[in-house]
Amino acid sequence: MRLNVSKILHTPEASLPFHFEMDMSAQEFGGRYPVQAPAIVDGEVRNEAGVLVLFLQADTILHCVCDRCTKEFTRPKSVSYQCYLAQERENEDSDDIVLLEDGTVDLEELAQTAFILDMDTKMLCSEDCKGLCFRCGANLNLGPCGCGKEVDPRLAALSKLLESESGQS
Repeated sequence: MRLNVSKILHTPEASLPFHFEMDMSAQEFGGRYPVQAPAIVDGEVRNEAGVLVLFLQADTILHCVCDRCTKEFTRPKSVSYQCYLAQERENEDSDDIVLLEDGTVDLEELAQTAFILDMDTKMLCSEDCKGLCFRCGANLNLGPCGCGKEVDPRLAALSKLLESESGQS
């Protein structure tokens, strides 16, 4: 969605609100497609003392699979983004300035980029997810598995010594 901001370009304190839906269902994240519902994008462009500032927020529901325990879950995702809009760049080093093309800005491209950059690299059903047992594959969130605790081979002699001492008492 392209937004023409030329009407507020030279009008201090003017603003231009926007609202649209963004389809990201074809966007892959870690081999999955978690964005199944359209993202709702709301925001505005404001002329603050002759400088155009763009504010946007994108909201959707993610359909995920936990990277530790493989449980499927959903969770809301909200991304906020802000940048400055300009007709030309005075300093090449500034990343938070987006150049206008004939007085317009591509809102969907900005929202999609912000959304992608804000995605978590690891999806967890909860922060304290215990995952799966590496031996038997049991979900440790449901309780302990039947596997015995494995002794580090470097400490096997110490373990035998501790067992023999506990047997003597």
